[in-house]
Amino acid sequence: MGHHDDFGGLHEDLLRTGAAMKRRDVLRLALGAGALQLFGCGSDALGVEGDGACTVIPEETAGPYPGDGSNGPNVLSEAGVVRTDIRSSFAGLSGTADGVPLTVILDLVDLQNGCVPAPELAVYLWHCDRAGLYSLYNQGVTNQNYLRGVQAADANGTLSFTTIFPGCYPGRWPHIHFEVYPDLAAATNVANKVATSQLAFPENACSEAYAVAGYETSANNLGGVSLATDNVFRDGVDRQTATMTGDAASGFTARLTVAV
Repeated sequence: MGHHDDFGGLHEDLLRTGAAMKRRDVLRLALGAGALQLFGCGSDALGVEGDGACTVIPEETAGPYPGDGSNGPNVLSEAGVVRTDIRSSFAGLSGTADGVPLTVILDLVDLQNGCVPAPELAVYLWHCDRAGLYSLYNQGVTNQNYLRGVQAADANGTLSFTTIFPGCYPGRWPHIHFEVYPDLAAATNVANKVATSQLAFPENACSEAYAVAGYETSANNLGGVSLATDNVFRDGVDRQTATMTGDAASGFTARLTVAV
């Protein structure tokens, strides 16, 4: 199976429709109009990008390997998917993804309520392994479901995942996929998601991670792609580029503010 993030079929229609609609309407469809009060939404339309310090996370494709039931496998219905450490397979599958340690921290904020923390929101996050392969889909890892997990935000709107630095495969800049849900209970069904986006990594962090043994293929692939040619990030990546700390030896931390 080839590597690409396609934009076809019903998935594309849903993404295009969601991008064209005001985000107030997207949330109403997902939660019901009455639940909007939980997000502090008044008469202003969701979709205004705020004052520059807090702007809506760009809507992106989930790609062909989401594992959320929209294209084949569905880990959202599996016991054990709610977890912080996503490096190992779960729900009866065994195996652990090796690679440079990475902590991903997402700070979820309510765009239309002054960019205050958005507690109770939940995130399903997934990415490829250091060889650029997606569990459940790509040859050699169809019997694994690692590097996939769900977390709920805390009172500060923050959640984190313990994982590995993802690899780089042909045609795509190194990235992580995620979907935002109204709450943990809603994260069991992809129809409930209120946002889909991707996190991008700075080039210097990628180069450092890919100098570590096991990332040789990713190092070669990184030389053939850029943010300017990436089919997702080429239209702008400022709101999706993680702030990085740490190093390849001790492990990286990637942090991103996600405004919905």
